[in-house]
Order: sequence, then structure tokens, then C-alpha cells
Amino acid sequence: MSITLKTPDEIQKMRVAGRLAAEVLDYITPFVKPGVTTGEIDRLCHDYMVNVQQCIPAPLNYAPSGYKPYPKSICTSVNHQVCHGVPGDKQLKSGDIVNIDITTIKDGYHGDTSRMFLVGDASIQAKRLCEVTFECLWIGIAQVKPGARLGDIGHAIQQHAEKSGYSVVREFCGHGIGARFHEDPQVVHYGKPGTGLELKANMIFTIEPMINAGKAAIRELADGWTIVTKDHSLSAQWEHTILVTEAGFEVMTLSEGARTPPDFLKLNP
Repeated sequence: MSITLKTPDEIQKMRVAGRLAAEVLDYITPFVKPGVTTGEIDRLCHDYMVNVQQCIPAPLNYAPSGYKPYPKSICTSVNHQVCHGVPGDKQLKSGDIVNIDITTIKDGYHGDTSRMFLVGDASIQAKRLCEVTFECLWIGIAQVKPGARLGDIGHAIQQHAEKSGYSVVREFCGHGIGARFHEDPQVVHYGKPGTGLELKANMIFTIEPMINAGKAAIRELADGWTIVTKDHSLSAQWEHTILVTEAGFEVMTLSEGARTPPDFLKLNP
């Protein structure tokens, strides 16, 4: 495993990329309503990234080993879609939940973040799943500091999800990020405290728990990208890019429209 500790110059570039990614989500928020297609959301985000922010949408034509190139500029995962949902002609309807996942490249460095959106009148069950998943994200972030271990992050997320009656997707995880979209380490969202890689200042990685209302089992659709729950239960995900600082952490994907951490967390980043 090759972990890259970032230089001050790299960290500053990633602050910019992270803020831009978050601002795409701010921009698209008023458009996420019943009747809009996920393809239209993709087009709007693409145009904003390319023409306004003058950055590159990282997912477009991204092709890791074993995958065909990803055909769109963002991921839109609706209802039982867990992650990597490919935008298309599907119209959102009232009651849907959708994760919009944005990764920008600016000056050669990546910023990666996602949020859940409630479309129209979502059910109490859907709202609760999205809220608990948001709490899982921040409970994981709260573990980040030099000397902590990756298992501390995963354990905290798993505990909160499972005590809430939900399950944690295990096949997909957070990841190191920098000049490359996906770097070491892998940041799984389950585990045992005190195990795994020790965190050091100037590491940068994503935390992005995928939490299912039903069982954890997933499957891939025929498009080769979209992941769904096997039991068709709802799934939610939130994501931030995190810098390990000398004293704790810095969230690199914040913007004016980003939600503040849950009130019950006493954070000292």
C-alpha cells in the first residue's frame, strides 16, 4: 500500500477542487424536483463545471481496470441504487431519494463529495435513512486524527448504522485521493477499533458510507456501473473529502450550501 502524504501546495489545490465540487451540489439543488430527469441534472452539472468553474468532471470517460468508460459527468443513484447510477431519461418523482456524486479536477487535483436529496414529499422511512447515513458520515469523520486507525472510522460508522436497524455496504468504500481519483488507502465503513492503517497528518481520503435500509447484499446492473440493493430496499450515501491535520481533521468539500454536522457531535477539527 502506497500512501501519499500531501505537500502544502497539493493541499491548497485540493481545497480549491473540494470547494468547487461542493459548489456544484449547491448549484444543482434547486433543479432536483419532480419531473426532472437524471440526464438533465447531469447536463446542468457538466455545463456548470466546464463553463463556469472551468474544471474537469472526473467521472466522464473514467475507466478503471475491468470497466468500460463511464459515460456521464456525475453519478445519480436513485432509491435502491447504491452508487454509480448512470444518469439517463429517468424522471424523478415525488417521494424519490437521490444521491448526486460530484468529482471535479482543478489544476490536476480532485475534489470528491456527494449528498442525498429528497424529491418532493419523501416518506418518514426515507428521511430517516438519509439522516442516519448523514450521521454515519460525520461520526466517521469525528474519528479522524493522527494516531487513529482506519478501523476506528469503520467501526464508528458500522455501530451507528446497525443500532439504527440498517446495514453497511461492504464492497465499496472511501479512498485516498489527490492527483489521482482513487489512491490508497481504502477506507471501509465497517471494522474493529484499533485496527488498520494508522492515520498521519497530510493524508487525504474520502469517507462515503453507503447504508441500506434492508440487507447489505448488492448486485451490478447490466450497464456495468450501477450498483443496486439485492432486496430492492432503499440505500443512501453521503461523502466528504477529509484531510488529516496535526490536530484532527479538515473537511475539504464544504460550501455555503453544505449541511453542518449533526448537533449531537462535539467536534474539535
